[in-house]
Amino acid sequence: MPPKLPRSFTHTEAWVFDLDNTLYPHHVNLWQQVDERIRNYIASFLKVTQAEAFRLQKDYYRRYGTSMRGMMTEHGMQPDDFLDFVHQIDHSPLEPNPALGAAIEKLPGRKLVLTNGTRRHVAAVLGRLGLTDHFDDVFDIIAAELEPKPSAQTYDRFLTVHGVDPGKAAMFEDLARNLAVPHALGMTTVLVVPQHTREVFREAWELEGRDAPHVDHVTDDLAVFLENISATRQGAP
Repeated sequence: MPPKLPRSFTHTEAWVFDLDNTLYPHHVNLWQQVDERIRNYIASFLKVTQAEAFRLQKDYYRRYGTSMRGMMTEHGMQPDDFLDFVHQIDHSPLEPNPALGAAIEKLPGRKLVLTNGTRRHVAAVLGRLGLTDHFDDVFDIIAAELEPKPSAQTYDRFLTVHGVDPGKAAMFEDLARNLAVPHALGMTTVLVVPQHTREVFREAWELEGRDAPHVDHVTDDLAVFLENISATRQGAP
């Protein structure tokens, strides 16, 4: 039996984007600042060494979807101070991306951000990228009731809150595992990888699933990819 063709964007009416390492280049390494602050918070909260904090941080991230959820589950941590602390970063490495803004603007329908971060972090990132006016709304970790992707209930909440028909939606993500549920729900899925390479430089478990059936498309240039979608929908060759 021949393999199934990847889903297309012919009927897409809702365009759903992850934020970090998806709407801005992976090499900017903005998330590294958050990563370091998470580790510092864990070390301080649990009174452990940086090495032990690093081990717990990565273990909880892998098992629970975010280190925060792991800390809440394993240690009863309250999330408010954690979220405020870890997102106090320097966003200045981000630069405006008018090409991406123009490409997003051409897409027919709603554009939404679905992130494990906070609205404040989203606002700062979109502001630096010059993309604020191109998105209709944001679904953040608070809206998800602190249950991060790839939890199925987070996607269910998102679809319900925003009235999105998954059969007419596309999801753009930098982690393949976060596309499994959207694809199962009927969404067209796109894995966004670092620019100029189709390899994602991450831990081994984060690489799993890039060639899985739940990844319809892979791109290392989101702006060009979106421009091509618009051109195809408008009937251009």
